[in-house]
Amino acid sequence: MPRPVIGIIGNSFLVNDEYPAHAVGHGNSRAVAEVAGAMPVLIPSDPDLVTTDDLLDRFDGFVFPGGRANVHPEEYGEQETPAHGTFDRGRDRVALPLIRAAIERGQPVFGICRGFQEFNVALGGTLHPEIRDLPGRMNHRMPPDGTLDQKFALRHVVRVEKRGLFSRLFGAEEVLTNTLHGQGIMRAGAGIEVEGFAPDDTPEALHVTGARGFAMAVQWHPEWRAAHDPVSRPLFEAFGAAAQDWSERPRMRRAV
Repeated sequence: MPRPVIGIIGNSFLVNDEYPAHAVGHGNSRAVAEVAGAMPVLIPSDPDLVTTDDLLDRFDGFVFPGGRANVHPEEYGEQETPAHGTFDRGRDRVALPLIRAAIERGQPVFGICRGFQEFNVALGGTLHPEIRDLPGRMNHRMPPDGTLDQKFALRHVVRVEKRGLFSRLFGAEEVLTNTLHGQGIMRAGAGIEVEGFAPDDTPEALHVTGARGFAMAVQWHPEWRAAHDPVSRPLFEAFGAAAQDWSERPRMRRAV
């Protein structure tokens, strides 16, 4: 049986500060291939190169991974400030309409870190530019020093809703995750159901209510050692199963 094909949204950056490139972290590709059982393909974050309709027709599901650049605040009705950080406007213009269209179509979508925030913005929500500046919040950012293993180490508990989608996947109401983000949900968008929270009440896991397909996102990075992590593995397995189901549908039924 052919593997489903998963599009992973790329991030734009400069090689040696001068050569424009698109990239996807190895962890995302390996998690899609080894745990979701699908073929990973990078999608360039440039709206001049791809269209939403073409992407929907050629892929069986999409992963919206993390990235250093943030969603531009114009996308949720706010003015840019230094606290909002750096931006990738090409990714904004590829990812946000693709999320809306895939959810409407019932096509599987999985958001990670920035992708978690993109889900919220795509459906009309807003973001805090810097979580650690809010009263009572912890610093969720990546530690500045140490090895990758140390930076991606499990750092806090996430409590998930009892009998929710995530607790059923995890078989638990509390899980341990890493944390490597600066921004977070301020106001939830239409249909965004936040099911998981950090100890400081920062939203960490969501699904889209009423979605006809897999439409889940997490604020942490489950792609890190996904094949061996008891929290990450069921997320990618469930996403892969949804993509496999989509791939087996007759083409005419997919758009219904």
